[in-house]
Amino acid sequence: MRRIPVRSSAALLLTALTLSACSAGSGAGQSGSGQDGAGNGQESGGVVVALTGEPANLDFTTTAGAAIPQALMANVYEGLVEIDQDGQIQPLLAESWDISGDRTTYTFTLQPEVTFSNGEAFTADDVKFSLERVKSDAWLSSLKSKMDVVESVTVLSDSEVSVKLSRPSNAWLFDLGTPVGAMFDESGVADLASTAIGTGPFTVQAWNRGESIELAARSDYWGEAPKVESATLRYFADAVATTNALRSGDVDVVYNMQAPELLSSFADDDSFQVLEGTSNGEIMLSMNNARPPFNDVRVRQAVLHAVDRQAVLDTAWSGYGTLVGGPVPPTDPYYEDLNDTYPYDPEKARALLAEAGAENLDVTFTVPTRPYATAVSEIVVSQLAEVGINATIESAEFPAVWLDKVFTRHDYDMSVVLAVESRDLLTMFNNPNYYLGYDNAKIKDAAAAADAADEAGYISGMQQVVRTINDDAAADVLFLFPNIVVAKAGVTGIPANSVTEALDLGSAGWQ
Repeated sequence: MRRIPVRSSAALLLTALTLSACSAGSGAGQSGSGQDGAGNGQESGGVVVALTGEPANLDFTTTAGAAIPQALMANVYEGLVEIDQDGQIQPLLAESWDISGDRTTYTFTLQPEVTFSNGEAFTADDVKFSLERVKSDAWLSSLKSKMDVVESVTVLSDSEVSVKLSRPSNAWLFDLGTPVGAMFDESGVADLASTAIGTGPFTVQAWNRGESIELAARSDYWGEAPKVESATLRYFADAVATTNALRSGDVDVVYNMQAPELLSSFADDDSFQVLEGTSNGEIMLSMNNARPPFNDVRVRQAVLHAVDRQAVLDTAWSGYGTLVGGPVPPTDPYYEDLNDTYPYDPEKARALLAEAGAENLDVTFTVPTRPYATAVSEIVVSQLAEVGINATIESAEFPAVWLDKVFTRHDYDMSVVLAVESRDLLTMFNNPNYYLGYDNAKIKDAAAAADAADEAGYISGMQQVVRTINDDAAADVLFLFPNIVVAKAGVTGIPANSVTEALDLGSAGWQ
């Protein structure tokens, strides 16, 4: 019997909530469903979602950033498993799996009658191709390291595949629910930047560069059919423009709202619903550990003492979000509250800078053109100036310029970015060639041992890894980003929580 995907239960219905706390460039878009000119999803049997930060292309295997998997994972591409709204691993293209006693061999039984959007059948050969491709030179994204533990993939039959790991791994099965676990058809990867072929409930009907991505529901989808005929993602560079589009009826949902100061205007209006969900996204103040002055741990520690994270949260994001004190969100099993590690202490910051011989520093602060980054950078610059660090803001268009300059070429002193990938601690800090430039010599062996340990050993081992990273002040996580959603009152099925990069629209609909 064919299993119905868990997306229908994992996607929380948006309900009208009143928020008690005090409290994204626009342009002419396409139709909400690509059928009429109104942009009103309900009228056209679709839903229109406003977002900020358009994908540079459609290929997340070669291009960094969250915008591509946000649009395509769960909607166009699927994996053997998926991560539900509570952060738990659930079956998806694999209806079940067995794990060997030594925890190194996973045998997956695949869902029957699954097809790609080009009509090709999904089989165990596709699993082998997809997982081996992550380990090949075809994948360029730094996330590929999550598949390093895979030793071999063996096709047992069309519907059964075995994956052998080089050692036990606590993280690997979870990672299969992220973009590195996406399943591809071998005949459909020639032009991933422009053409997306997957097993998911939607296809890319149109990509209007600079404006929108239009998704069309598949009539031959293997699981529960989407509740809408289409889903359109419209992109706005200005946060305020998203809320204006919602009020004017041009969009139906503002997802991951980038203008929290405007929430009060929606909270008491029965025409809309507001929800503050959770997120894995860390607003990270990045320092280039590989070059002066931030190759000195004392300078990095000084920055962490100089920045008042509570003031940054209150000033830049109207108090929405969570202080975590380290590069791990509370949803990760090895989370610890590390807020007391670097209390706000300008005097301590100045002393550390003097000890390092780094007084009256001049640094360049490369800031991506995103609302959160602009808001955060202004208060951070002010606070750093108080301890003698003169940071000059250099605006970098996001994603193209920032990804090239900061992420790829590492040509920066300091930056700030929203890091949204699930369980990305080791992606960021266990690779000295990552843009942070952190020397992972202290944590490499400990991280590997923790991953291979039993559950208790995994948690305690990873907690020690996190503490080491924090002691080295490798980066400053300013706060955990909230997932704020504002929608028309009749919209249902939009995920409340941002658990992975994916924005799953398979259950989106109207009541």
